[in-house]
Amino acid sequence: MIVLQTNFGDITVELDHEKAPKTAANFEQYVRDGFYDGTLFHRVIPGFMVQGGGFDTDFNQKPTRDPIENEADSGLKNTTGTLAMARTQDPHSATAQFFINVADNDFLNHTGKTIQGWGYCAFGTVVEGMDVVEKIKAVPTTRRGMHADVPAEDVVIQKAYVKDEPEA
Repeated sequence: MIVLQTNFGDITVELDHEKAPKTAANFEQYVRDGFYDGTLFHRVIPGFMVQGGGFDTDFNQKPTRDPIENEADSGLKNTTGTLAMARTQDPHSATAQFFINVADNDFLNHTGKTIQGWGYCAFGTVVEGMDVVEKIKAVPTTRRGMHADVPAEDVVIQKAYVKDEPEA
């Protein structure tokens, strides 16, 4: 289990190491490295998703490791409460940014191994704290530089950690 401690409350996530092993391991390693500590949920779109894991509180993009292979063909779906990897138009460009689906986003699911069909890899599920996700999704948004849908009030992942280990 992974806990995302935010200034809105805690979100507990169960990763699917069986169906999305590379993606789950990638996310967990970023957690263990402290990468997400002090990062923002920087994109909030009600009826779609809340996205985080890429920017610090000064809105500087954080450097990441190399991209991972897209495992969206695992059979996992982008349903309400699932975590998925954010990426560019390149299907195999996901690094650290992730999103939590706040609706059933079937159009993000894998349909084929083409640029349009690859989809976005779901790799975990919120098991506690969906009420916190609901609070985040309700935050008013604005523009910040070239970015739209940015929360007007900072939504910060204060600390992310693996729950089955003692906190440092």
